[in-house]
Amino acid sequence: MQTQEQGVGNSATAGSIEVDEAIARSQNYLLSLQYPDGYWWAELESNVTITAEVVLLHKLWGTDKTRPLHKVEAYLRSQQREHGGWELFYGDGGELSTSVEAYMALRLLGVPATDPALQKARSFILRRGGISKTRIFTKFHLGLIGCYDWRGLPSIPSWVMLLPDAFPVNIYELSSWARGSTVPLLIVFDRKPVYITEPAISLDELYTEGRSNARFELPRQGDWTDLFVHLDGAFKLAEDLNLVPFRQEGIDAAEKWVLERQEATGDWGGIIPAMLNSLLALRALDYNVADPIVERGLKAVDNFALETDEHYWIQPCISPVWDTALVMRSLVDSGLAPDHPALVHGGEWLLEKQILDYGDWAVKNRKGKPGAWAFEFDNRFYPDVDDSAVVVMALCAVQLPNEPLKQAAIDRAVDWIATMQCTPGGWAAFDLNNDQDWLNAIPYGDLKAMIDPNTADVTARVLEMVGKLETRQKAEGRGQKAVSTQNALPTPAIDRALTYLRAEQEPEGCWFGRWGVNYIYGTSGVLAALSLVAAATHQREIEQGASWLVSCQNADGGWGETCFSYNDPSLKGQGTSTASQTAWALIGLMAAGDATGTYAMDTLDRGIQYLLQTQQPDGTWNEDYFTGTGFPCHFYLKYHLYQQHFPLTAIGRYRLIK
Repeated sequence: MQTQEQGVGNSATAGSIEVDEAIARSQNYLLSLQYPDGYWWAELESNVTITAEVVLLHKLWGTDKTRPLHKVEAYLRSQQREHGGWELFYGDGGELSTSVEAYMALRLLGVPATDPALQKARSFILRRGGISKTRIFTKFHLGLIGCYDWRGLPSIPSWVMLLPDAFPVNIYELSSWARGSTVPLLIVFDRKPVYITEPAISLDELYTEGRSNARFELPRQGDWTDLFVHLDGAFKLAEDLNLVPFRQEGIDAAEKWVLERQEATGDWGGIIPAMLNSLLALRALDYNVADPIVERGLKAVDNFALETDEHYWIQPCISPVWDTALVMRSLVDSGLAPDHPALVHGGEWLLEKQILDYGDWAVKNRKGKPGAWAFEFDNRFYPDVDDSAVVVMALCAVQLPNEPLKQAAIDRAVDWIATMQCTPGGWAAFDLNNDQDWLNAIPYGDLKAMIDPNTADVTARVLEMVGKLETRQKAEGRGQKAVSTQNALPTPAIDRALTYLRAEQEPEGCWFGRWGVNYIYGTSGVLAALSLVAAATHQREIEQGASWLVSCQNADGGWGETCFSYNDPSLKGQGTSTASQTAWALIGLMAAGDATGTYAMDTLDRGIQYLLQTQQPDGTWNEDYFTGTGFPCHFYLKYHLYQQHFPLTAIGRYRLIK
């Protein structure tokens, strides 16, 4: 074993040339990707439902002929798997709702039900239970075109919009993403429109029991949550009798809310579900397709599209701020000078993207002042803690021509983050104390993503930021002065966060990863934080976390974890090795070594060898697996830059200790 001090500067270490060459190749590749404006940005991949729902949207607006939707057919065919279905994430064996929506889109694009690919898909869908077993949002989209009966969908009374902020239940108790998607649906669920498309389609062939025998009703669970089914029956009766109180007032308030939250670029909330649902609400309100509000909204959806000569598909979101900050960190960690022109350009772009407007977060957070960053190019209503903390660390690591301006931006961000600490001691992504778990039990919430509670991974990111601000690691070896400690959070806030993380540690020693797959991600982040802010007081937790990571290493030297670990915790840390998850494990283990003074060098060496051996000649890494998380168990992401910058970060930090 080596201590960090013993290893630093030892250029004669075996394999150092190979490490240097791998770093240079990776740096050169990432530098080649920088956009002229200074940012980095790559594809954010999800499943095909996003694209399928956009096809439906354009059919409903009659704008399908003005987009290259014919390429969507080829894209969907390319994503169909041998079993006949479409996947939620790579290698999952196919997922029912995803497959039904892909089938719907192909039918809307004119593919006949007799097409061999659709016949194969139909067999898969029927084996999984057919339309009646799909999720609520799949049934909702089918309901818009008469392929499912609105009776089987939950009623959402529009008067919910009128509940005051101080009321125990109101729209601000929903997560930001659920809020941005739900408010416009108050309008659509009230109107219950059924549109005729061209071509008009029927999906009766996808009912296992036959459409005429289908029971269009909400499923019962046989527990207390059936109360919501009874309430839904009362809501439907009130609708039938036209006795819904404040119905039009609620619709008017929802329309006003939607219009107020459209960005100048046309976006709503920076995510496709909120954008699509807002456009569906405007369609239900009979807005004209030529209305500037609609035109901007449709153009914003276009901006999320990717197109090749053969394919056209839609991303669920775009991540330039997140990508830029993480790439910058990897370049600095791997030895690029902090005043390198690319880093200066990236840093100045990040400063321009700081949000100085109040957003939805201010409803529950009355103390905070603006100064955070969002995930996307434009999303002034929904900055988030995770992005902001990473941007602060990226800016902290580079030298810009206007350092006072940079420091002022950091100060504003840290002050905002401090006010976002939740009552249990941790931090959530977008909101403060957004933790009413019972909301996940309502029939409408079958994705179990109605709230945004504090999580270990976001909390760890904040504490890592604190550590980076207070004590710049001298091991980076560039003689930079430490950043002013005026940015550090108050000691009581840090203590509360550490207590929260201690309580969140699993018996095996790992931590759950809400925003990355899964326990490897969570554990890596917490170890990175504890090594900086609690090395002396949390040795036991650090050692347990590191031991768990060591125990998960695969025979090939890498690490991997399946998305199914969210469904089955017995799969923690198990899965085919990937570049990104291997890098996370290595980052966590090196952080643990920083804290304890002792590194598991054999384990680290094998992990680094995995990365060196799997790197392509152009400096890239390839991985098919999804390692990003949208909604655990229900929606996953593949950040196409994760497999590039995280390995570079890991190898760069390894070179310092070796």
